[in-house]
Amino acid sequence: MTFEIGLDLFGGDHAPECNLQGLALALEKDESLGITLFGDETIMSPFLKDFPLRHRVTPVHTPDIIEMGDSPMRAVASKPNSSIVTGLKYLKSGKIHGFASAGNTGAIFGAAVVVLGTVMESVRPCLMTLVPRPDCRDAIILDIGANADSKPENLVDFSLLGAAYARHLWKIENPRVGLINIGEEPEKGNELTKAAHKLLAGDPRVFFIGNTEPDKLFQDVADVYVCNGFTGNIILKLSETLIGLVHRLGFRHPYLSRFNYENQGGSPVLGVNGAVVIGHGISNERAVANMIFQTRDIAAAQLHIKIREALLS
Repeated sequence: MTFEIGLDLFGGDHAPECNLQGLALALEKDESLGITLFGDETIMSPFLKDFPLRHRVTPVHTPDIIEMGDSPMRAVASKPNSSIVTGLKYLKSGKIHGFASAGNTGAIFGAAVVVLGTVMESVRPCLMTLVPRPDCRDAIILDIGANADSKPENLVDFSLLGAAYARHLWKIENPRVGLINIGEEPEKGNELTKAAHKLLAGDPRVFFIGNTEPDKLFQDVADVYVCNGFTGNIILKLSETLIGLVHRLGFRHPYLSRFNYENQGGSPVLGVNGAVVIGHGISNERAVANMIFQTRDIAAAQLHIKIREALLS
């Protein structure tokens, strides 16, 4: 099957050059891939004129640009002809199978919720990322920043969203779900985690293993780790900072390369009606290519449909 993936030309600190280079890299590696490119035609035209794979790129002129510093929801409302909003409208209409951008995270997330809608009215979407582990398969952690404040019911939603990703992308039949907390005992934690523990323990849709302390993240304890976005974002940024520090100190190991944003692609938006991936703002061409591949894989798995089925079961 041929997959048509939408790419935001303007997204990222190194746009548009790295996005065009990443597009070319992705098309060279996957002959069945097509790209719908959203951006300024004055930038796209010179590139596409001599591009050997021009026939596999569909340019769409979008004059508005949502900058990295723009207020997310204000930008979505005031710039309807931006690459982000237009790309997501194409996804909603079925003209593309997925949409990828390394632009303003808040704007992409907010626009995805507004334009695509959620898989169920009561479900709060979230962002996830991978947790590389040295002696076993990677795990998932979510939410990593979309929802700084969450209710206990939201953490149940996050567990179902993450489990669906692990089941349908990684083929783990019954993903283990751990609740990030300051202790393993059910009564440990704040009011949010204590209430969430009770809900998760009583939900037959979740293979809940209980509270998981942060020092277990890199061990084979769970496949999915859930927390509110405030906690998840701190864990993510602390991990990125430590890995960067280790590299600057001159230490090299193949395991550490698995933390590299270039290899991971981006953060999928889970819980919306479509395949949407948000890349790191500093994405280079390799990261952009992997973001495109990740979007393709999520679209191929029809993950949003599988998530809806899991929530209704």
